[in-house]
Amino acid sequence: MSETGDLLSTLPPDLSEVEVGALLAQHYGLRGVLKRLTSERDLNLRLEDDQRRYVVKFANCAEPRGVTDFQTAALVHLEGKGLPVPQVVRTGSGATEVETPAGLMRVLTYLEGMPLHLAPKTAAQRAGMGEMAARISHGLQWLDHPGADHVLQWDIRQASSLRPHLPHVPDDLRALCTATLDHFDAEVFPRLAACRWQVVHNDLNPHNVLVDEADPDRISGVLDFGDMVRTALVCDLGVAASYQVDPDKPLESLVEFTANYHRILPLTEQELRLVADLTMARMLTTISITSWRAAKYPNNAPYILRNFPLARAGLLALSALHRDAVSKALLRACPME
Repeated sequence: MSETGDLLSTLPPDLSEVEVGALLAQHYGLRGVLKRLTSERDLNLRLEDDQRRYVVKFANCAEPRGVTDFQTAALVHLEGKGLPVPQVVRTGSGATEVETPAGLMRVLTYLEGMPLHLAPKTAAQRAGMGEMAARISHGLQWLDHPGADHVLQWDIRQASSLRPHLPHVPDDLRALCTATLDHFDAEVFPRLAACRWQVVHNDLNPHNVLVDEADPDRISGVLDFGDMVRTALVCDLGVAASYQVDPDKPLESLVEFTANYHRILPLTEQELRLVADLTMARMLTTISITSWRAAKYPNNAPYILRNFPLARAGLLALSALHRDAVSKALLRACPME
């Protein structure tokens, strides 16, 4: 089983608020009110003291130490780059992480804003998401870490490993998901090796992005670097785009998003020709993994399936388009330098 498979099958750490509070006071000198946050695989809490808020994270015991350290290293790497991402809070001795019996503990600054999934959707917001996705990828360029090459089931290039999960996909979607995966294996995966590779965020879904409450078109925060991996750069674009496709106008919305990404971080012709297929592959990934996990953990199904409806609608909409027509539209909207 992949690291992600172990993680998704292992319950998060279990500590009481009193125990967490004692660790915070001991290592960080922080005290305040703690509130548990929803998470699939880690234990996350919000700490609020008299002056500011923090996020307290305890890594899943199934997550290798190198992967957790990779996430911390990425946030440190992004410091000073003008990006709206959490900052790593140091302990009293200057450490970025603390080893505890319950798992590796980290404290991050808390970003204020409205979760993107609660905000009204607009073309301007979609354009802002395209730009932000490119800025995050640009900021992560040159990051090198031993944990970057771990096997992650949410990495689009690992889509072939999803076949065992297809029986859990609803009957009316299974044939489409199978056909999408067949096309990926035959036509998409072999072309990824020739693309640019780097560390990417890999999870710009609407629950990991914040917008300004007064101006929901402005992206104010990017959260959760837990799915980072080194992969083809354009795979990350496919991830972010999969949540920005409007099922009522799939071609227009995909082109808008990609063109704004391209304006910040120019894509090659080869990468542009892969955008639609990789976007569909991410939708397939979301549908397959969440269907499997919802069957395995029915009590947590509403949370697990939170992105399922959007992925379903998007995959149905994009699959109705002719691939060549989509590629031509993307190439017209994204001129080469």
